[in-house]
Amino acid sequence: MNDTPFYRAPAFRIAAIAAVGLLALFLLVKTIDMLAYGVGRSDLYPSKTISVEGTGEASMIPDIAQITFSVTEKGATVSEAQDKATAKTDAALEAVRGQGVEEADVKTLGYNVYPTYEYQQPCYSGICPPVSSSPRITGYEVSQSIEVKVRDTAKAGSVLQSLGTVGVQNISGPNFVVDDEDNIRAEARAAAIAEAKEKAKSLAKDLGVNLGSVISFSESTGGSYPMYDSYGRGGMESAVAQSAPSLPVGENETMVTVYITYELR
Repeated sequence: MNDTPFYRAPAFRIAAIAAVGLLALFLLVKTIDMLAYGVGRSDLYPSKTISVEGTGEASMIPDIAQITFSVTEKGATVSEAQDKATAKTDAALEAVRGQGVEEADVKTLGYNVYPTYEYQQPCYSGICPPVSSSPRITGYEVSQSIEVKVRDTAKAGSVLQSLGTVGVQNISGPNFVVDDEDNIRAEARAAAIAEAKEKAKSLAKDLGVNLGSVISFSESTGGSYPMYDSYGRGGMESAVAQSAPSLPVGENETMVTVYITYELR
């Protein structure tokens, strides 16, 4: 009774191995067939392509003048320094509003409070006071920085002048910018794409091939901006208070470069 299973076991194993082998062969053939099909399909894996680039530029007259200023005051206490800084800042903001600047175009960039220290001077005589390991706090300094957007660029000089009349000495700008940069960038991009298309058509003609669909597209954006005057400490108050400076606006230029790859047919 034990002889029958003994002789059937090898036949069963041989059949199973054969089945697995046939399945593996079938999968291998299908894989090779799919690879061959995919490589041959130009719409999935195009083997012939051409890459071109194009550059476009667009310019626009800036419609915003950005001006920043800061007020820094010192006091024996934090409260005293804050009161001084607040008084001067309020006067500066009132002067800016007087030039027609809207409340929404005035933004605080930073507000800082720092202690001021006195450090022990080195002693070179024979009798020196006890050395202190820590500097002594002598007072506090409060600084507030504010950015102003002047939408009427012709008034930028008047805004600078008004800030000088109230004693603000830390002024930077104006930086002339375009409010809606997307429009000027889109114009430059369209010019870049048009140039790239012409290059692709010319190359395809020289090569005796036809352009197919776009395989890839990318772009990079750069720009050049007009220089602007910067005003710092030292003489700013009296200089600005006398007359408003002349501030040519110029033009802002944006450059876009596109990279396009076409399939060749």
